[in-house]
Amino acid sequence: MDYITRFAEGFMKLFQLGGETFISWMTGIVPVVLMLLVAMNAFIALLGEERVNKLAAVSAKNPISRYMILPFISAFMLGNPMAISMGRFMPEYYKPSYVASQMQFCHTSNGVFPHINPGELFVWLGIATGIKTLGLSQMELAIRYLLVGLIMNFIGGWVTDFTTAYVAKQQGVTLSKTVKLD
Repeated sequence: MDYITRFAEGFMKLFQLGGETFISWMTGIVPVVLMLLVAMNAFIALLGEERVNKLAAVSAKNPISRYMILPFISAFMLGNPMAISMGRFMPEYYKPSYVASQMQFCHTSNGVFPHINPGELFVWLGIATGIKTLGLSQMELAIRYLLVGLIMNFIGGWVTDFTTAYVAKQQGVTLSKTVKLD
């Protein structure tokens, strides 16, 4: 009976800790994320959607802007999953690569810009808590993660270009490399 009692107490303790964590998020990170989302939506409204769309079309022209700059700007301004929508300005050939780079960026930037991917903050917060416990800087980790992410996301996007070319050739499919805006 003692075993069952300890198990039940431990089981309830798990949910109590979950509740405490949830409340700490509601008074800590959630208001920050909300304010960042409001700021980004206001920024897009001030700039105008046409300007944001033109930026995306221009960015499609070279790999650095396609897999580093555009994913950063669209993730920062639109967040996940809306940032993927900027891929509509990519030629068909580059769309798989853009999506690969964009989706990775939404994860690697979460430490510095939590509004980008608030649904996955628990991953970042778990790592950051361990870093804080060790007495190390969480922001230093976040910036390193962001910088390494930028480089790795670029490489991932570019490698996907080669994979797309290989599969297109194998399947006998020709994908357009020019942007066609309606």
